[in-house]
Amino acid sequence: MSIRDIPLTTIDGTSTTLDEYAGKAVLVVNVASKCGLTPQYTKLEELQRQYADRGFTVLGFPCNQFAGQEPGSTEKIQEFCSTTYGVTFPLMDKVKVNGRGAHPLYAELTKTADGSGKAGRVKWNFEKFVISPDGQVSRFRPTTEPDAPEVIAAIEAALPAE
Repeated sequence: MSIRDIPLTTIDGTSTTLDEYAGKAVLVVNVASKCGLTPQYTKLEELQRQYADRGFTVLGFPCNQFAGQEPGSTEKIQEFCSTTYGVTFPLMDKVKVNGRGAHPLYAELTKTADGSGKAGRVKWNFEKFVISPDGQVSRFRPTTEPDAPEVIAAIEAALPAE
């Protein structure tokens, strides 16, 4: 099974896959509402607005695995994201990103090494994975800002040809 075929569930309960975003560059990020890194939502939304017309989307995956920083229901998460940060990018159902119950998408993504050559467990909230239309993955750790030059370079390299 390709990474694009892994079943996903949107925050409103609709079944989907990454194949719905075929031909697009996708930034997958595990998000949380009560984290010191939560302000990254602002830059994630800026990326969404800046690159959406060029074949790009952010996909947010709420995760409560790190110090219980995403405890809310899907309704509370949606409300928080839209009212606090004006999030327009798609949010998925709450997932686990590490361990036995890790979502299959994250089980695959965590095989990718970051810039220092380390693969494995997601370190914290807001770990980022840029997936190109052909399935190539670039990985960025949580403290790397969404608009860091290396993330922008990966997004721009993954955008479909115009």
